[in-house]
Amino acid sequence: MELDLIQEMIKQVLDEIKTEGIEVSTNEYEYGVFDSMAEAIDASEKAQRELFECSVQQRDKFVDAIRAEVLKKENLEMISQDAVEETKIGRVEDKIIKNRVAAENTPGTEDLKTRAITGEDGLTIEEYCPFGVIGSITPTTNPTETLINNSISMIAGGNTVVFSPHPRAKKVSIKLIKMMNKALEEAGAPRNLITMVKEPSIENTQIMMNSPKVRLLVATGGPAIVKQVLSAGKKAIGAGAGNPPVVVDETADIEKAAKDIVSGASFDNNVPCIAEKEVFAVDSIVDQLVYHMKKNGAYEITSPEVIDQLDKAVSKENGKPNPALVGKSAKELLAQIGITVGDDIKLIIARTNKNHHLVTEEMLMPILPIVSVSDVDTAIDWAYEAEAGNRHTAIMHSKNVDKLTKMAKKLEATIFVKNAPSYAGIGVGGEGHTTFTIAGPTGEGITSAKSFCRIRRCVMSEALNIR
Repeated sequence: MELDLIQEMIKQVLDEIKTEGIEVSTNEYEYGVFDSMAEAIDASEKAQRELFECSVQQRDKFVDAIRAEVLKKENLEMISQDAVEETKIGRVEDKIIKNRVAAENTPGTEDLKTRAITGEDGLTIEEYCPFGVIGSITPTTNPTETLINNSISMIAGGNTVVFSPHPRAKKVSIKLIKMMNKALEEAGAPRNLITMVKEPSIENTQIMMNSPKVRLLVATGGPAIVKQVLSAGKKAIGAGAGNPPVVVDETADIEKAAKDIVSGASFDNNVPCIAEKEVFAVDSIVDQLVYHMKKNGAYEITSPEVIDQLDKAVSKENGKPNPALVGKSAKELLAQIGITVGDDIKLIIARTNKNHHLVTEEMLMPILPIVSVSDVDTAIDWAYEAEAGNRHTAIMHSKNVDKLTKMAKKLEATIFVKNAPSYAGIGVGGEGHTTFTIAGPTGEGITSAKSFCRIRRCVMSEALNIR
């Protein structure tokens, strides 16, 4: 009875306030998650105006708050587990690595270096300044990693961000965005530096892309979504497809190359766009390479008929990968064709020709075709063909500096990894910062805070030149 009485009193007070013309929202604040895209964008615009008044040192503090919250052991494990459970893609232990490196190794405001120009006409400085509200479309393959990575980079640059996650990663995206916003507010940041809509959809993405309040669009995904953002009529950054080839020549440390290739190609069940997708190995060492790959967790299919059977099982009629099987384990994929293996099998390998569908199509599954080649120059040429001009990522195992140089020049890849697993290219066991938005199509490459800023010039004529 007492509860009913209290509720009735609250209702009467709210009715009286409304009668006096005062609008009161009874919606519970949900740390950046809104019912409509319009609300998410409006909140982001308001937050960006407030963030603009904050100092660079305050932005550093906000970025540190995101890092600290994500890196709590319980949070890191939770979002990694939730991502795999909801999307049915990848491996929890690898998601933990990716989420950790996104939090630890994404640059903050230190990336925004001021350029000073002085001379007899005075002083000019050029600085990285925010675009404003950024609309960011994120994939189902790297849902939490991309949210963490982009949030740090964009806020460090003075921007706010409206995310449009893949619907299949909705729940974990909501959980992570609430988590990051709560940590930001506790650090003194404005509300809603990071926002999203409760129900991500193509329609809501279109609203975001067309909103005049969104100044910059960033798409991390396949060719279709990149094409859409590039045709939206505003500044856009597109991280598109790869199909990274690997070349192994006779000078390589074959045992190490085999281990590295299996590690890279099986990492998170091959969903990273930088992961090894096909191998071109010189004839004289291909048997040795395959032998050592099998010792490191690869299962070889030797029958051309069986590999074609697997190809049909994991592909749609149009040749594209079956979304339901993207990011599944080697064990699960082999079960599709009646082959039973243990959990120690991480990768499926098979010898094919250079025109095989598994070579030319990026499958995002732990299936790695191996093509035997007469010599390293031919291997580089065939790798160039397989990469299809994406200029995304390429890998080579060799001790021949001339051939390493030749491949690097010919493929023009944003990331070129030498004698290491592919993930060394994003700061996992290799030098350099981490990103999960690798913008090959639009040229920004390995994105960081400065990628999401515009350069502004400030000029003082005939003064402050002290040389």
